Amino acid sequence: MTRALLTREEIRRRIHALGPWFHNLDLNGVPTAPTHFLGDYPNVKWRRFAGIIPDRLDGKSVLDIGCNAGFYAMEMKRRGAERVLGLDTDEEYLAQARFAAEVNGLRIEFRQMSTYDVGQLREKFDLVIFMGVLYHLRHPLLALDLIHEHVATDLLLFQSMQRGTSHVDTIDKNYDFWTTDQFDSAGYPKLHFIEHKYADDPTNWWVPNRACVEAMLRSAGFAITAHPEEEVYLCRRTDRPQIDGPVYPSWSTS
Repeated sequence: MTRALLTREEIRRRIHALGPWFHNLDLNGVPTAPTHFLGDYPNVKWRRFAGIIPDRLDGKSVLDIGCNAGFYAMEMKRRGAERVLGLDTDEEYLAQARFAAEVNGLRIEFRQMSTYDVGQLREKFDLVIFMGVLYHLRHPLLALDLIHEHVATDLLLFQSMQRGTSHVDTIDKNYDFWTTDQFDSAGYPKLHFIEHKYADDPTNWWVPNRACVEAMLRSAGFAITAHPEEEVYLCRRTDRPQIDGPVYPSWSTS
């Protein structure tokens, strides 16, 4: 894809028309969200864990689920990934992502699709990015199961908002019915349900603690290989410890 030949003023007008932006992107010197409440986000976060992704992804395929305006999809393409596909349910974010990729001259495909529908892709990817999505889903463990079943072949780059202690209790594999003290411990896996809103966002359904995030990843069949930033994990796909999980749909590969 050739870089879009737009003046900075034209880019500035398009950015305004496509706003508001959650990703602060640098489009030919024009920022998309310069007053972001998290600062230069997500670049400020990316710099803390960028080293865990190989510098070169030549020949690799990447799926970015919940791509928003495409920051991570574009970073993977800059590292040489052969195929990058970004998914989001919000067409406004996808319009931003397509424009940003056009300005940067990056060939990336974007589709409007839910996490729950990844089986419809009938395609596997070397790297799946699942950043900042889990807590927006009503059925978060199902989403991880579907990613494991249908689209992940090797690496999963994962991030979730977390609240509570960062301490992780050592958990027995089983407890008898009358043993309940573990549930009162702050380091026991906990997934807090939000009935109404959190941070003025009605799509924030769940907030896990660190122990819960790590337990859910293992339960879905992802072995944690790196934890470079408090919310970010790099995982490898492994066999699921429990085969009878609620994975659907069973899309035919024929």
